[in-house]
Amino acid sequence: MAKGMLPGWLQVDELLRGWLLEDLGRGDRATLAVVRGAAQEPWGRATWIAKAEGVIAGLPIAGRVFQLLDDRVVWGAEVEEGVACVPGQLLAQVSGPLEALLSGERVALNLVMRLSGVATLASQYVEQLAGLPTQLADTRKTIPGLRILEKYAAQVGGAVNHRMGLDDAVMLKDNHLAAAGGVAVAVEHVRSLCPYPLTIEVETESLAQVTEAIVAGVDIIMLDNMPLAMMQEAVAMIRAKAPHIKIEASGNVSLATVRSIAQTGVDYVSTSAPMTQSRWLDISMRIQNTDTQ
Repeated sequence: MAKGMLPGWLQVDELLRGWLLEDLGRGDRATLAVVRGAAQEPWGRATWIAKAEGVIAGLPIAGRVFQLLDDRVVWGAEVEEGVACVPGQLLAQVSGPLEALLSGERVALNLVMRLSGVATLASQYVEQLAGLPTQLADTRKTIPGLRILEKYAAQVGGAVNHRMGLDDAVMLKDNHLAAAGGVAVAVEHVRSLCPYPLTIEVETESLAQVTEAIVAGVDIIMLDNMPLAMMQEAVAMIRAKAPHIKIEASGNVSLATVRSIAQTGVDYVSTSAPMTQSRWLDISMRIQNTDTQ
């Protein structure tokens, strides 16, 4: 069971409030009509049930959604993050003012279903790497606004996070190299302008570029869209000349190819698949009873 590091609530709460405002608009008309017509404030209890197999991610975030609407809500996860669930399994229970439960339901469910889908597919890729030292890494191909949570979900599924944003590390891609006039010039510019602690990664598509990157003394070399035979040659070259340089492979990565790519000896295989190709995990929320406080 893999676990990720939850982002800080200071950052997450701002996102959640925005998503709640998007959904609530000028008010949850159905809920307000039902709840505020009661003589006393109605309370309720609801259960969250898995309707499909998958890896769970995001339950603490769901609890936070309800508690932002009303801090009297009590949220209790019945499974830990990263647990593989089966249809019919109880995932969580939530109780509190019925208005908060009904108004927060969709935002909370959407987030957990999306994040669990990411974690599920990430875990399937990680399973393909069993017994190998290679790690699965995610990418920046994320839905705007959801990056910190999608990358959390990828961690829950067993992946490691690549850079969160453009300021985390220097990654010189093909267009950077074309704009600068080559690997050596691009790396020289980076070293003259960027803060010292940032690592430098160069995307390479040929053995000639791999050689340039080795000579330039970069921290990470990405082997992008290379045939397996060329990739094996590149790995052997890097290990022989600069064994301290980390090696990442990317491009044409699928569940069918990820293991053969890893077997070339690379340290990381990066793919956007958990974010771009995953399906939401079906989960339902059911009100069990209502009462007054």
